[in-house]
Amino acid sequence: MSPADKLEITELLYRYAELIDAGDFDGVGQLLARATFGGTASPATSGAEDIAKLFASSTRRYPEHGNTPRTRHLVLNPIVEIDDGHATARSTFVVVQNTDAVALQPIVVGRYADRFARDDQGWHFTQRTVDVEMVGDVSAHLMIDPSVYQR
Repeated sequence: MSPADKLEITELLYRYAELIDAGDFDGVGQLLARATFGGTASPATSGAEDIAKLFASSTRRYPEHGNTPRTRHLVLNPIVEIDDGHATARSTFVVVQNTDAVALQPIVVGRYADRFARDDQGWHFTQRTVDVEMVGDVSAHLMIDPSVYQR
């Protein structure tokens, strides 16, 4: 495992958060195009288009604020392990939000469990599992019942 490999994988974790916070759900779909994506209590989805549709149908965006969800996904404590062209990572996340209706506050806390593979183009996600552990006021964030993502 080289430090460059670990950095490349860690940047994929951060890129995911950046794309969601920008409201770029097509970008999220592209980032996870070769992966399965799901929660510990929800079915997995795969394919860039289906993943993008999942985010677009479940996450509220605010056109008056650049069509973003007005969130910050904070990815914390990433632990990356690499073995022979494959890797795993586990990390925690906190999502904070601030809207006209909701004061700045944490709204979701949980863990990511990720798998990666490496090819000629570099490292890429092969699986992302989201384990939602705590849910606050997501009324200004989600357009679905958040209990579908909880254990």
